[in-house]
Amino acid sequence: MLASVVAISPLAANAAGATPTRASGGHENSACELVNSAKATAQTNIPIRVIDGRVYVQASVNGQGPFTFAVDTGASGFGRADIKLVSKLHLKFSGERSSSDGVSTSRAKVVRIETLRLGQHAVHDVSVMARDYSKHMSSSAPFAGILGRKFFADGLLIIDYPERRLIFTRSEGLAVTDRDSLPYDRPFRVKVTIGSVETRGNLDTGANISFVLPQSLFATVADGHVGKANLGQLTNTTIKTNDAKLKAPIQIGLARFSGADVRVSSRFPELLVGARALQNYTLLIDQRSSRIALCPPA
Repeated sequence: MLASVVAISPLAANAAGATPTRASGGHENSACELVNSAKATAQTNIPIRVIDGRVYVQASVNGQGPFTFAVDTGASGFGRADIKLVSKLHLKFSGERSSSDGVSTSRAKVVRIETLRLGQHAVHDVSVMARDYSKHMSSSAPFAGILGRKFFADGLLIIDYPERRLIFTRSEGLAVTDRDSLPYDRPFRVKVTIGSVETRGNLDTGANISFVLPQSLFATVADGHVGKANLGQLTNTTIKTNDAKLKAPIQIGLARFSGADVRVSSRFPELLVGARALQNYTLLIDQRSSRIALCPPA
């Protein structure tokens, strides 16, 4: 999720939520083949900027903009609005909502947005949390808001990091039979293998980090030696982390990471796979079938 670990110093073309099917000719399709075919049917196919692994796009709010938004798979709901955007557009507050960063929970004010649009994809009459994100974010990469998971819930989201493109389509989708696709349970926790140890990892495009391991998991997959201490800023919490290097390879679908630099924390509840690890791959997420794929460059 954004404001994540950093070192210090609804439209319904598929009203029933069904995933489009593809003829397989009696063979499994490769999930990664979808990248090219989706470009031809995409409702939205736009350029992205990638800064420190994070994905930035141009979106409009209530017909005004464009404004810079971050695409954050770690953010629930339709998105977030920076307090400066709230002031600029005179967005109305409509209550409060609890916000969790995985370690602690706080309350945040909520504003209503009439139309939130990215390319040809738009959602209407949605509520988003409003926060002052600038105090945690680098001045070199400011943003006016965040596009969260629910914004892309009724189609296939493709973040093509190598080609610097974001694609969204309802006409294509990941099927349970697709080779090289992975099922997820809670968004977006998928099977991760570290050496011979199988665990679950949370794929989070909003976290400007490669990997964060809970201390207990690190003790299982490594010799326990950690390096210098850092402070990590989550949305609501500051946590202590330590640098470490994993000898065991990390495998996530087709993606393999050897000799990975990681962070270790006794307070972090789960394995986090962040933007710096994802940024050399193409990430496909289909919330209709609860599947993802992580595809290496062609």
